[in-house]
Amino acid sequence: MKDEESGNRLGGYLRARRELVSPEQAGLPPGGNRRVPGLRREEVALLAGISPDYYLRLERGRDKNPSPQVLAALARVLRLDDVERTYLLGLAAGRPRAPRRRRPEHVPARLHELLAQLPVPAFVEGRAFDVLAANPTALALSPRLRPGENRLRSLLLDPEERSFHQDWTKATADFVAALRTSIGDDTDNPRFVELVGELALSSQRFRTLWARHDVRGLGGGTTTLHHPVVGELRLHRDKLPVEDVILVVYYPDRGSDSEGKLRRLAALPAAGPEAPAAGAPASGG
Repeated sequence: MKDEESGNRLGGYLRARRELVSPEQAGLPPGGNRRVPGLRREEVALLAGISPDYYLRLERGRDKNPSPQVLAALARVLRLDDVERTYLLGLAAGRPRAPRRRRPEHVPARLHELLAQLPVPAFVEGRAFDVLAANPTALALSPRLRPGENRLRSLLLDPEERSFHQDWTKATADFVAALRTSIGDDTDNPRFVELVGELALSSQRFRTLWARHDVRGLGGGTTTLHHPVVGELRLHRDKLPVEDVILVVYYPDRGSDSEGKLRRLAALPAAGPEAPAAGAPASGG
C-alpha cells in the first residue's frame, strides 16, 4: 500500500500485475534462480519493447505519462483484460481532477416504494457497499443486509459469512476487486479511505487481495448461498444503478426449489425489533 500512500498508483499497479504473470505465461523459460514472483522488470521491458531503464522509471513513479502505445504493450505483456486495461489507462491519464463535493448517498423515495413491492430479496447499496435500505425478505436472507451494515466488512470479518457463501474465497476476491474499481481515481473520498484503512488493519485476507490490485465489476451473476434455516439457495443477482446508488435484487429460477425456499423465508417473522418496515426510509452508512 506504500505506492498508493505516496501517490504512485501506476507504479504499484504495474508491479502487482507483473508479479502475477509467470514466465511460462509470457512465453519465457522459467529459469532456476528467480528471486521474485512473476516476471522481472527487465523481462516486462523486453516483451513490451521498451528500455529497462524506462520501465524502472514507470514503476518508481518517475514517469507517470507513458504513451498509449507503451500502455497497450504493457497491457498485452501483463495479460490485462478489458476492465484492467481501462483501469491502467485511467491511472496513467494524469488528468487534473477538480475537488468533488461530498454528498451523502441518498435513496430516492421511489426505491423505498419499489423495495416494499418486491417479493424477493432486494436492497440498496452505495459505492463502498454500504447497505442503505433493504426489504424484509433481504433481512430474512441475511441479517447482514440490514441498513447501516457494510457488505465487504461483513464478508471479511463476520465468521457466519464463510458458511453463508458456497465459495467465500471467490466472493472476497470479487468484492475487493470491485471496490478498487469503484474507487477509481476518487482516492481521497473519506468513506473509501475509512473502509480501506479499517479492513487493512483487521483482515489479512483483505491485505493480500488489495496488494494484487485486481479490478473488476461486480454486476449480475448467479450465486449459491447456504441459509441456516432453509438450506441451499441458488439465486441470480442483478445490480441496477439508480441515480447515485445501486439497487441489488436476488431472485431464483421460476419453479425451482430455491423459489419455494424464498417463499418460506418471506413468511418468517421479522428479523427483530430493529428490522425496518418495508419501504420505510433507512439511514445509510
